[in-house]
Amino acid sequence: MGRIQRAMHAHPLLGPTAVLILACIFFTVTVGSRFIEPLNISLILQQVQIIGMVGIAQTLIILTGGIDLSVAAAMVFSTVIAGKLAAEAGTPPLLALLVGLLTGGMCGFLNGALVTRFRVPPFIATLGTLSIFTALNLFVSGSQTIKANALPDLLLWPGQTFRVLGAPVTFGSILVLAAFIVVSYILRRTAWGEHIYAVGDNAEGARLSGIRTTRVLMGVYITAGVICAVAGWLLIGRVGSVSPFSGEGVNLASITAVVIGGTSLFGGRGHVLGTLLGALIIGVFSNGLTLTGVDVLWQVFTTGVLVIVAVGLDQWTRKVAG
Repeated sequence: MGRIQRAMHAHPLLGPTAVLILACIFFTVTVGSRFIEPLNISLILQQVQIIGMVGIAQTLIILTGGIDLSVAAAMVFSTVIAGKLAAEAGTPPLLALLVGLLTGGMCGFLNGALVTRFRVPPFIATLGTLSIFTALNLFVSGSQTIKANALPDLLLWPGQTFRVLGAPVTFGSILVLAAFIVVSYILRRTAWGEHIYAVGDNAEGARLSGIRTTRVLMGVYITAGVICAVAGWLLIGRVGSVSPFSGEGVNLASITAVVIGGTSLFGGRGHVLGTLLGALIIGVFSNGLTLTGVDVLWQVFTTGVLVIVAVGLDQWTRKVAG
């Protein structure tokens, strides 16, 4: 057991990779060839693209030792702003999209300022901004949905598809995979990435070593906000509309993907590619259980069990370092 414990501590992706492979084997055996058909695999990728993109933002926050409960609200707020500008104000689509991304960045800036300047714990700060962003969503949108026929093609582009092995693949899915690769490179190969891990592992020690922790945290929260806005763009393409009521369950799902992917809730340890694996695990279980005819209630139950097991494994493997 000690050898397994040390291996999982040294290689955080080992656990989620094993779970994903075993889940795929299990559902291939129980469901049959339907599960591994290109069309079904494409469907799984489409189902997890929003969770995956928001999960990237959540991973950055959690790596610093924080948590963000406002990611879904920030995501939707950016879509409402971009949608209103493009559909009702006559703003050029590209400019509307850029303003939407800026809106996400401003949401992240507010969260970062509360955490770094006013010393509000991340949980409390983002719980507050969750309500603020939700209220702004409803106010700006007038609680009305903007339908696809009023939106420009640029905002709907992530939902457009091309064919791979006869199955439709959305451009949004490719964008998510590209984002994971880029962020993974940044975290592992740049000084900023090293500073993020250092702040999450020991913020005071990082500060004493010369790292500008406030600047690092502000950068993380602003970047996370922009990534949430990109997720909002994917959401528009996915559902084909802009609604202030969309994004339900994304907060919990993003945290779940991060935790299942092996990132420690205590900060300083984890990998963004683990979040990709976590999102895929959620998608595989949801899809597989649906194909087997299992009630949605038990799908939610299974997700809860996976989270508890993942946190338990994190505590267990942390004992190696402790």
